[in-house]
Amino acid sequence: MISQKSKYALRALLALAEAPGDAPLLIGDIAAQEVIPRKFLEQILLELKHHGLVVSRRGKAGGYLLLRRPETVTFGEVLRLMDGPLAPLPCLSKMAYRRCGDCASEQACKLRKVFAQVAEATRAILDTTTLADALADPALRSHADGRA
Repeated sequence: MISQKSKYALRALLALAEAPGDAPLLIGDIAAQEVIPRKFLEQILLELKHHGLVVSRRGKAGGYLLLRRPETVTFGEVLRLMDGPLAPLPCLSKMAYRRCGDCASEQACKLRKVFAQVAEATRAILDTTTLADALADPALRSHADGRA
């Protein structure tokens, strides 16, 4: 299950990706449009800015902009930035591998074999689905942000 933080990050990024042209969006507008608590959104946007996904502008025409093209930002990338590894078991993580403490043999572990398939299927979808994909397909968007 993804965290609320990740859901909000994805919803904010989708809102920024939908913004017309170079028009920055104000935090308050994103928060209202996407029903995200403003203080939490501020923290999320700062983290996304730190990771190079968004940029902020100050002043009268200020707000937040998506720094990269929506076609280059995958759901998997955002989830990893917000929540860490996608793997359901630590021994399946590509970024934060850790042997399970209660496992005698990874090669013989029946749980690992099943969850390895889950991890690969999950990565196959999340690492190839971009913000642009979600915006182009309304059915994908409603599943991505939890609204149906």
